[in-house]
Amino acid sequence: MPTPASRFPELHLVIAAGLSGAGVTQTLKILEDIGFACVAQLPADLLDATLEHFHQRGTNQVALSFTLPDGEVAAFVARIDALRTQVARLDVLFLEAGERALIGRFSETRRRHRLSLGVTLTEAIERERTALAPIHDLATTTIETDAMTLSQLRARVSNAVGSELGGALDVTFLAFGFKYGLPPELDLLFDVRFLANPNYDPELRERLGSDPAVAKFIEGDETLEPFLERARDLIAFLLPLYRREGKTRVTIGIGCTGGRHRSLYVAHRLSEACTQSVAGTDCNVAARDIGR
Repeated sequence: MPTPASRFPELHLVIAAGLSGAGVTQTLKILEDIGFACVAQLPADLLDATLEHFHQRGTNQVALSFTLPDGEVAAFVARIDALRTQVARLDVLFLEAGERALIGRFSETRRRHRLSLGVTLTEAIERERTALAPIHDLATTTIETDAMTLSQLRARVSNAVGSELGGALDVTFLAFGFKYGLPPELDLLFDVRFLANPNYDPELRERLGSDPAVAKFIEGDETLEPFLERARDLIAFLLPLYRREGKTRVTIGIGCTGGRHRSLYVAHRLSEACTQSVAGTDCNVAARDIGR
């Protein structure tokens, strides 16, 4: 039997707790984007089984939030405090906000506070604040979200758990044909129908933009390289800004008429350029319409 101190020797565990409406759910979403396996509203008595489950799977970054009836807070605090010697790292993030901000959020969402049965919203907020005070005192980081934007919360949470915000930015260059409609997931769009069209060459019509003969044909268009240079510069300018704002994935559409020749060729060229010149990106190419 391993000793309690060595039960989860590689686990980085994050507990997200706090006042209803203060941002616990959003914090878990941010942690998921960073790379943590997340479970929301876990009953406290399932904590050990959940940690063992992730341990068996080899998952070493786990973030949890809990459902805690008032009478279970003291026992929960004692259990979390004991975990400090059983995991590699424990972060307890406590989300809080002032009464005015919380009342405004409940008014916007029209949701009922979990403790508001038979009392006013103000009384429910104060009752919860008092009940969760022991967890607040246990927290390694307290985050006040009153006037915090989502971008600021992302940066604060990332800094608190010592992880790079969002990890690598997942960039997909999606080749498609306009005649089949616009893909709904696009963040950016380049229309490359101005390039010479290999489809009018009978020997190239059935080949793809990844074929050397098709590539040679497209490269004969004198507008190609000026376009690629400007597109590369724009992409290199925008991607770090998207990443700074907390985006974890960006889809860049490259469209031509049928999605088989020009768009696919350009998608590969821009993906290669992005991989070489934009740090912190994981680039790939997808082709929606090559089978049509």
